[in-house]
Amino acid sequence: MKLTGAQIFIECLKKEKVEIMFGYPGGVVLPIFDKLYDAPIRFILTRHEQGAAHAADGYARATGKVGVCLATSGPGATNLVTGLATAYMDSVPIVAFTGQVKTFLIGNDAFQEADITGITRPITKHNYLVEDVRDLARTIKEAFHIASTGRPGPVLIDLPVDVQQQETEFRYPEKVEIRGYNPTYEGHVGQIKRAAKAISESKRPILYVGGGVIISGASSEVIELATKNSIPVTMTLLGLGSFPMTHELSLGMLGMHGTAYANHAIMESDLIIAVGARFDDRVTGKVDAFAPHAKIIHIDIDPASVSKTVDVDIPIVGDAKKVLKNLIEYVKKPDTSAWLKQIAEWKKLYPLKYKNDSKLRPQYVVEQIWEATKGDAIICTEVGQNQMWAAQFYKFTKPRTIISSGGLGTMGYGFPAAIGAQLGRPGTPVFDIAGDGSIQMNIQELATAVTNKLPVKVAILNNCYLGMVRQWQELFYKRRYSQVCMEGAQPDFVKLAESYGAVGMRITKKEEVRPAIDKALSINNIVFMDFHVEKEENVFPMVPAGEAINKMLEGDLA
Repeated sequence: MKLTGAQIFIECLKKEKVEIMFGYPGGVVLPIFDKLYDAPIRFILTRHEQGAAHAADGYARATGKVGVCLATSGPGATNLVTGLATAYMDSVPIVAFTGQVKTFLIGNDAFQEADITGITRPITKHNYLVEDVRDLARTIKEAFHIASTGRPGPVLIDLPVDVQQQETEFRYPEKVEIRGYNPTYEGHVGQIKRAAKAISESKRPILYVGGGVIISGASSEVIELATKNSIPVTMTLLGLGSFPMTHELSLGMLGMHGTAYANHAIMESDLIIAVGARFDDRVTGKVDAFAPHAKIIHIDIDPASVSKTVDVDIPIVGDAKKVLKNLIEYVKKPDTSAWLKQIAEWKKLYPLKYKNDSKLRPQYVVEQIWEATKGDAIICTEVGQNQMWAAQFYKFTKPRTIISSGGLGTMGYGFPAAIGAQLGRPGTPVFDIAGDGSIQMNIQELATAVTNKLPVKVAILNNCYLGMVRQWQELFYKRRYSQVCMEGAQPDFVKLAESYGAVGMRITKKEEVRPAIDKALSINNIVFMDFHVEKEENVFPMVPAGEAINKMLEGDLA
């Protein structure tokens, strides 16, 4: 029996066990939406296509599954671009479908035509323009395979409307073979033995773990390697939760706004064991001054990431979980007693801190969210000061519990990502820790959350500024605050939430913080908590741009 392209689209998603997808309708995807009407797939209508891409991203990060989104041609497709770039930078598996004008109109500047495959080529792992319905099933199978294997990433499929209407016999491939695409999962045994020897002989080793550990499900292996061999662990923003931040071996996050003791430890270590991390510039600081005494082991599934930024002594290409399992067998425990004593001294000298007074400070809000949830929540963030305070003061202990835009730094990401996370993990509390600037970039998704009865809790750290930009202007531009003040034009977030059918709360005093969080957790609805925090609070420590990561500004916290 022959099926139309739109019917094949639905059958392929069923084969891939897609349960939820996000998107927005439009003219050239009407054949697909007609078939979605009867399909056993829950479609989440967002209020903007960027929200759909971020929600699919949040769903993927929270569950480990492939996120799926759908938009129409032209502006619908281009509205996905920021979300695809966000997912690409952070290695998130998404398959995005876009409608396209009829094949014979492509290139003629037809109504709502955009060359979306050309536009997204630099920000997708791969993309397709399907010009023949006979290629559709194979293309979708390949897309899900590419998105979810190796180093994951977003894949886009552009579907002309006439391809959706054409008919052909439906055959879904059982397996995928793509010439030139064969990710390496097993690490080279010789290199693993070299790495084990280096670890066994080291005196000041440090595990530096990133988002690749979360993606591969290698948290338990990181914990085993660290605890068996008394090796301290520091994490990137996207690696948080791969090792419990409450553990005595945890150094928390490193880098520009990392802990001082993590940065000192990296700089004084004699061996860095990098796992699923890419030596991002926010981690390394001044590259030629980075870790001058250390040999580097780099374990990563993406060979292009190895030695890209810093020279590596022992490269191991492979899946983090598989490589670490083998590595653990060969390592003989090094003597790290003196090293751990030094780190303990740094922890005493340079704790994370803020002024503990009667004023309502954003760090206190994050700490209270941690205590109220007992660490058992998914924390999404926007970007900027709110993001860094969340990373510093919420003690992540489990994988897939922080969902944040790392590489691209996308303001407006956290709220729709929280919607996706809540749909993927319905029994888990989900918070979006937001700034008053970022939250307004996709605030229309309040309608999505209310319509779908999603009890996301949004904690707005409202300082009436674009906080991180203001901080840089204060520290490096002589306090010349150019276009960062939001005061006088802010919405009433309480009334705004209520106008959508959500719950709004305004918190202006320190003693109101914990009762407000507890109340929000008891409400089975989306809650906007508008915390009026200190306006010129800064994120410290901070490494100025171009400096080595042990050259930190600590701020005046007296």
